[in-house]
Amino acid sequence: MNKRIVIVGIVLIVSAIILGAFGAHALKEILSETKLKSFETGVRYQMYHGLAFLILGLNEKSFSFSMKYIHIFLLMGVVFFSGSIYGLSMQELLGVSLKALGPITPLGGLMMIIGWVLLLVRIIKQKDNESL
Repeated sequence: MNKRIVIVGIVLIVSAIILGAFGAHALKEILSETKLKSFETGVRYQMYHGLAFLILGLNEKSFSFSMKYIHIFLLMGVVFFSGSIYGLSMQELLGVSLKALGPITPLGGLMMIIGWVLLLVRIIKQKDNESL
């Protein structure tokens, strides 16, 4: 088990639950339907990746390769992707223009894709007789 990665996963999950509840209750009447759906997309991707961190962290000893860069790309991807969506969804509410975050969202998505592709490539390259 990688305790640090498991903790990151739990923090992502707990904060996704809090943000999801915040969106469903506090923001429901304040944000437009489109902005609320965007906010929920950020929460959903954060939750998915929190669960992935939990699974990967609990099973890290099963892999014969370092997961360091995979974790970095996935975490930075979630922060950039979901974080920028949260900011963009709530910019009117906050009374601040956060349009500069617009290009950050696809960059975060790309970082998540890179993290998953790195994991895929390393699993494919792992020899059959090694742990997994």
